[in-house]
Parts: sequence; C-alpha cells; structure tokens
Amino acid sequence: MDAVSLVVADRSTGKRLGSTRSARAARAVFRLLGRATPSLAARLAQRLWFTPPRPPMSRRSRAVLETAHALSVRCDGRRLAAWRWGQGPAVYLVHGWGGHAGNLGGLVSPLLRRGFSVVAFDAPGHGDSDSGPAGWRQGNLFEFAAALRAVIGVAGPAFGVAAHSGGVPATAIALREGLRVERLAFLASMAEPENFLRPFGAALGLDDRVLETMKQRIARALGFPWGELSVPGTARRIAVPPLLLVHDDGDPETPWSGAADIAGAWPGSRLITTTDLGHRRLLKEPSVLDQVAEFFSLGRAGAA
Repeated sequence: MDAVSLVVADRSTGKRLGSTRSARAARAVFRLLGRATPSLAARLAQRLWFTPPRPPMSRRSRAVLETAHALSVRCDGRRLAAWRWGQGPAVYLVHGWGGHAGNLGGLVSPLLRRGFSVVAFDAPGHGDSDSGPAGWRQGNLFEFAAALRAVIGVAGPAFGVAAHSGGVPATAIALREGLRVERLAFLASMAEPENFLRPFGAALGLDDRVLETMKQRIARALGFPWGELSVPGTARRIAVPPLLLVHDDGDPETPWSGAADIAGAWPGSRLITTTDLGHRRLLKEPSVLDQVAEFFSLGRAGAA
C-alpha cells in the first residue's frame, strides 16, 4: 500500500514514489506485467489512478471541523461526511485529490466574518465519507462533482465555491452539469487532468502501450472523453461566473502555467501569483485567505 499512496499523492511528478524501496519494487512489477500481460498491468494501474491517498488529518483541521454542525448527506446511496458553519449565503469548499474537508478550514473564519455560511464535505473515498461506487477506497472527479451537488441539495443554494487542486476540475464538471454560483475561487488548480497521465505512468514504469490502454479503459469506465475534464475548456463551452485564481509560481504538483491557461480562457477572471507557498501552504497563508474571502464579499456587495 505504500507505493499506492505515494504514486497517487503526487501524480504530477512521481518524485515521492522514487525514494522508497517498495516504490522501486512496484515499478519492477509493473514493468514485468507490462511485458507479460499488458491488459492486467493497465487494469491494476487504473485502480491505482482511482485510489486516493489518505493522509492523517492535522489537529488544527480536526479542531475546525469540531466547531461545525454536522450534516446528514447521502449520494448514490452512500454516506457523505459534511459540515456547516454559520448563517448567510453559502460558500462551499471542495478539497483536492487525497484531501479532506479540513484542508480548506482556514477559509472558515474569514468567510464567517464577512457574513457567509461555509459548507465543506469529504468526497467519496476520502476522509470520513464512504467509498465511491467503484469499490473500497475508490473515487473519481465525477463523484466529487456529484457529491458537491448532493451536499448543495441538503445545505441549500451555493453563492460560491472555493476549490483546491483536483477539486477544481470537479467543480468545472459540476458547472457543466448545471451548477449555478455567483463566484468561484480556484487555488492551486489542476487545469488539465489528462496531463497527469504520463508522469503517473512514468512513476509506475508503464510503457506507452500500457498507459494508452489504461487511458482508454478509464474513459470507457466513466463514459467521457478526456477533453471534458479540461478546466480552460469549460470556460469555452458555457457561460461562467467571475473567478479568482491563486497559484504559487513554484508549485511542484500543479504547474502555474495551468492557472494561467484557465485565466486566459475564463472571462472575468483574476490570477494572483504567490511565491514560496507551494501547493498546500497557500491554504494556510492569512493574506491569501483574506483575499479569497474578500473576493466573495465583493460579489455579494455587487449583487445587493
């Protein structure tokens, strides 16, 4: 399981995978399977692609969740862990792949101070939520989007959504499926999930034939062309709300260029570039959190 967690925790570079003995062994196994039974190698790689890591929750994140009101939500018959803080127009928080609701907990206080309520949830296969329909510890971005819609169905209309990393394309899917919000904030965006396939394959030692088979299997299993996961592509297909992007210029997991691509395609967007905050520390930076909360507040004032 060590290799599984390491691969999926850093799809963009595979750097963490290469530093462990079990990871090197996993690559050797996949190389052998790729030569002997490429279809089996593709099937096992597909399962890893859909297996999120489950890092422990920090005491700070747990403490934030303990101040919330727990919600009872079900999605496709499975339980979703969800929480709500405060009263007022709701801003929904969507964590990234391998994350949990507490990851964006730093936004709770800035948003509450500006008169919003805040709703967060663990996506299927993540945190305290049940696994997705594919089985134990499995999940995917379409299930993220379905979970967001299910939570909104219980907690009420969304004024806005703040999403991190893999939560960004999930939110884009929800937009294309009819989600209506006044404003969006994307932090450390995963702009083109398809671009993470090749580094993922390299991390596992998959050859091109196995990787292409895996890619086709995933598209068939979920019933979508890969281009539908493009976040810049979403802005070219549908009318979209104003967007604030925050991205670090040295993010090692989701490149800054992806945020720039989104900004270039998305009318009414603004990109804030940070330095030395990486992929996750920007979720704890007070100046970033205040700018995100203020962006939502300005939208509320404009709608008044």
